[in-house]
Amino acid sequence: MRKGSYVEDELATLAAAGATTLVTAMTTDLWQTVRDGVADLFHRSGRRRREIATRLDSHAALVEGAAAPDVARQALLGSWEMELQALLRSEPSCREPLARLVEAVRRTMPDNHREAAHAHLEQTNTAHGSGTVFAVQGGDQPVHWPGRGDTTAPQ
Repeated sequence: MRKGSYVEDELATLAAAGATTLVTAMTTDLWQTVRDGVADLFHRSGRRRREIATRLDSHAALVEGAAAPDVARQALLGSWEMELQALLRSEPSCREPLARLVEAVRRTMPDNHREAAHAHLEQTNTAHGSGTVFAVQGGDQPVHWPGRGDTTAPQ
């Protein structure tokens, strides 16, 4: 394995952990700490702290107002993962502070959120012949059959 790919893997892992910690902390008692820590990291790279803080607050408000907050968090996760990965590439001095923030939040996060911060979801669904698969993770999936007003399977 080349050294460059190891560093890229390390950056991707840290960015994923940071993004997961960030979106998991939204609407929790830890939000202000995480918000301020992430805004400070982006400020190091020359971005305006207030602009980042406003964006973070906007995303936290989306999660808070969502009918399914975990689905909203999942939708925001990829965006913040890419943002953090770009930050870590452009500003290597942010790596250690981000790792410390992630670890500090994981240690203090309530049990019901700590599990989400470490979650890795994987799902395999298979249907054979005329079979149908209805699958979902982290939310509800209403099923409506054509021509029927209810959610029961056709006979």
